[in-house]
Amino acid sequence: MKKLSIVLFFVCFTLQNKAQAQTSINTTAMPFLLITPDARAGGMGDIGVATSSDAFSIFHNPAKTAFNQNRISIGLNYTPWLRNLTDDIFVGGGSYVNRYSEKSAWGVDLKYFSLGEVALTNDSGASNGIENPNELAITGIYSLKLSETFSMGIGLKYIHSNYKIRSNDSNLEAVNSFAVDVSGYYQSKEKNFGNFNGRYRLGFNIANIGPKVEYSPGVPNFIPTNAKIGGGFDFIFDDKNILGLNLEFTKLLVPSSPNSERGWFEGMFTSLGDRSFSEELQETTWALGAEYLYNNAFALRAGYFHESEEKGQRQYFTLGTGFTARAFTLDLSYLVNTAAVNNPLENTLRFSLSFDLGELYEVY
Repeated sequence: MKKLSIVLFFVCFTLQNKAQAQTSINTTAMPFLLITPDARAGGMGDIGVATSSDAFSIFHNPAKTAFNQNRISIGLNYTPWLRNLTDDIFVGGGSYVNRYSEKSAWGVDLKYFSLGEVALTNDSGASNGIENPNELAITGIYSLKLSETFSMGIGLKYIHSNYKIRSNDSNLEAVNSFAVDVSGYYQSKEKNFGNFNGRYRLGFNIANIGPKVEYSPGVPNFIPTNAKIGGGFDFIFDDKNILGLNLEFTKLLVPSSPNSERGWFEGMFTSLGDRSFSEELQETTWALGAEYLYNNAFALRAGYFHESEEKGQRQYFTLGTGFTARAFTLDLSYLVNTAAVNNPLENTLRFSLSFDLGELYEVY
């Protein structure tokens, strides 16, 4: 029953109902698309739109892949979900980035969200089989340098979401859809600032641009189209010591009313002004992140994520570390919840692996 309740929670979170119509918190279908996959970003307040490129750039900002330092980067990630309640719900996946020339890169990313096994019983308590609700997203991207310091990227995403539970009164159906990501990234050349060198980074990503979906016939739901913009600066003290500071803002581009009859494209733009200016600001989350690198072999990270109390109240600190040996990197992160509401990643250690192979490109 506990597992079934968890599944029903996710189903209710994606579907429109009267309770949602009375709240000012935006809700969408397929919220798993917003889950940060990698522990490097997880250690810096879940930011990544303007950090340096790595194997997980496809999720954060596809345009960054044109600045990837190695020709090939491979990433694997695993994040337990709601570990305080159950032990078989998780988010996992992998990514592949190929910077095949000085100016261009392509890549593929896979994200899989499993709600674990749900044991079903009939009215008499006898077994009625097992269900495994799950969601899947596969993204292909291409990025191109338009100059030595600026690139743009585009991604095409296939999405499958299946919350279907066999029962006499369930009319939920599996959903298949698509979405597009559009992004940009700026990374300055290294400059001298007296006692240290430095490098600016700026980025934006409009992710999950796509049509509404229907889990139940005649009940359309927006998918989580969202815009991220951020910036950062690398303090390069010498060849072995680098400190990066980052700031990121995120805004969900869906109408505030879950019963909005606007089309998905119109809703993306009208979401920027369908409430008062102060409430639009409340719908914007922000995060700070810091990363210290020693000899490109050891990393320490910290971050803070903030969401308004009126819009969900996700507020937490994060800590992280990373270890690199030759082409192999292991990243770990941990979340410290500071809000009154529970966080699905409380008391959870997240980790990701990455491999950097092939030709090494010059870092500007």
